[in-house]
Amino acid sequence: MRKSGLHTQSKFRLLVVRLGAMGDILHALPAVTALRQMHPGWIIDWVVEPRWRALLASDNSTGRQTSLNSTTPNPGQPIVDQLHPAPTKRWRSSPLSLSTIHEINALRHALRAGSYDTVLDLQGAIRSAVVARMAGSQRLIGEEDPRERAARLFYSERVETQAAHVIEQDIELARAVAGDDLRPVAPWLPVDPAAESWVDDILPLHTGPATVLLNPGAGWGAKRWPAERYTAVARELIRQGVRVMVNTGPGEEPLAEAIVAGTAGAASALTGTLAQLIAVTRRVSLVIAGDTGPLHLACALGRPVVGIYGPTDPSRNGPYGVPFRVLRSSESRRDHTRHAAPEAGLLTIQPDAVLHAANELLAAEASQ
Repeated sequence: MRKSGLHTQSKFRLLVVRLGAMGDILHALPAVTALRQMHPGWIIDWVVEPRWRALLASDNSTGRQTSLNSTTPNPGQPIVDQLHPAPTKRWRSSPLSLSTIHEINALRHALRAGSYDTVLDLQGAIRSAVVARMAGSQRLIGEEDPRERAARLFYSERVETQAAHVIEQDIELARAVAGDDLRPVAPWLPVDPAAESWVDDILPLHTGPATVLLNPGAGWGAKRWPAERYTAVARELIRQGVRVMVNTGPGEEPLAEAIVAGTAGAASALTGTLAQLIAVTRRVSLVIAGDTGPLHLACALGRPVVGIYGPTDPSRNGPYGVPFRVLRSSESRRDHTRHAAPEAGLLTIQPDAVLHAANELLAAEASQ
């Protein structure tokens, strides 16, 4: 049942708190997109780490600028009316500096000025709950069993989630805002004209061979399939006439360089902004990656993926809503300890298995 009156308010004001990281924001987007589609007239604002802004708005976008009854989103900022930057990681590194204190006070003032009817914490961490409380709303929704248990103490409403996948858990939380019968939908991501123009030069639309994007990096070593195995996959795909690009995040350049060198330069390294990565991913035929933000970006953009999983559980945060193959050893167990070395089960996955999965998805894509 819907909460009486909330869904009829054309200017109902909702604040979403999901600070980061990349994959987690992408997991939250289907729920917030579903709310936006259900309630085009609501004000929906979002608190986010500045480095992830491009997932919600293009550089030159100044607001959603969509009329009350419109079902067509503004390409540059399709979901969110206003973004509130919160560089919480930087704040933690210098909590007592004058700049940190000034920025926290400015954020508190901006959130209070928003006069939000409801705040939705989709992160479930102590820092996100603290930020959510800054808004001063009497209604703060979070999980009954959040990622950090103490966060629940900040919530006025706690939702007991039942679903296995985090996307569906976020849908359950979003339903609590107004009682809507929401379902996961394809998320709306911004279109950045400058990034689209940039990618026109390296990956023109509807021309050339199939393109596969590899992402050898991961948040920590235990999730990272060895670069030499990505190299073996890249060499065979190139032999088959497939174009291979290798994405590299900050600090991951040596991984891409090793793969490019291992293919005698036939694969190309992709180093760019997040907006450019979004633009490239829209155009590729397939993404091969571990449990990383670029894999979840591919899913959000409707691209097929091969997921190479080890210590993280794909039933909770694996590919969702697109054609996919997940490779995970029966020896792997869920463990979020940030070990530097690849997890033992992950190392049992061989390049031939990844190639077989990739070719199945490429064949299916080509037949459409």
